[in-house]
Amino acid sequence: MRILDLQKVDGVIAFDLDCRTSAGGTRMVPDVTVEETALLARAMTYKLAILHEPMGGAKGGIRAGQADREAVLARYIEEIRPLVERQEFLTASDLGTQPQDFAGLGAPPTLLHDEDETGATLDAVVTGLGVVVAADAAVGGLAGATLAIEGFGKVGGTTAAEAVRLGGRVVALSTVHGVVVDLAGLDIGELLDLRRLHGDRCVEHVGRPVMPAPALYHTAADVLVPGARTGVLDAARAAGVQAGVVAPAANVPYTVGGLAALEARGIVALADFVCNAGATIGYLAERTRRLRTAEDVRAAVAAAVRATVDETRGHRDGPFAGACEAAEEYLRTWRDPAGMPDGPPLAPD
Repeated sequence: MRILDLQKVDGVIAFDLDCRTSAGGTRMVPDVTVEETALLARAMTYKLAILHEPMGGAKGGIRAGQADREAVLARYIEEIRPLVERQEFLTASDLGTQPQDFAGLGAPPTLLHDEDETGATLDAVVTGLGVVVAADAAVGGLAGATLAIEGFGKVGGTTAAEAVRLGGRVVALSTVHGVVVDLAGLDIGELLDLRRLHGDRCVEHVGRPVMPAPALYHTAADVLVPGARTGVLDAARAAGVQAGVVAPAANVPYTVGGLAALEARGIVALADFVCNAGATIGYLAERTRRLRTAEDVRAAVAAAVRATVDETRGHRDGPFAGACEAAEEYLRTWRDPAGMPDGPPLAPD
């Protein structure tokens, strides 16, 4: 792992492997740490490997809020431009950033940045689609299944909408302002309208009691979708999970102890770097000009995620271990032993 301290902004870029090209998003939040950024870079290594792409994982982490975002991002773009032009660091949006923030890097137009009627870009849509397809594969069909979804931003909203499209029922949904629960199923169309008016405070306008956000993890549902920061599923929280399947939209949601606790309870813990690979699948395929329409992207993401879940879910040590093993097998085809990652993408306890 190499950490590059940035000079023009308060932040770092973490490069997981020593290789010619590394790729990963840029996160901009006031409390992002070096450790979180490094974990996200490791997850990106495994995501690229599971897709058979010979690149290392990387991540940009900028400690800044949204008040002066334009100035901060302009300085960031200026600093990383040489890395991007040399193909050493390929980046895109993540928590706190948007696709248009990187237009100054001169990347060619991509259909992954096209917006749908809700304002969600296609890269967010297919990220949510991948999460839902993974869950659908794990439970044997989402029709009639229930989901508890953490977060209702650009990915959480599309995850909820895609789940409903496949016949699922979203019974719990949270933002930073709390969680609302309706065992009959929340009206996602109504919530999307409320989000346009109230942002994350949409949960306060649904007409149902608003509980503290962590209550989401203890809601009875067939599928739990963690959608927040790294390490949210530690051993203590995993002990209270009431879902049968965990399909993460967030990167590195499990701690070492949290994953072990879920598996000991017989809960199917899917690999985050498989579930949320949709945008990466789209970007990689579009680079080869194989995808020309939104439906092409959706089909490619659904096929790749479903095939990987089907391949890894029967692993003797669980689907997370199966996905790590598959990723590491590919890494060994182009990395010598000394150049391998020193462990899977799991947060410390």
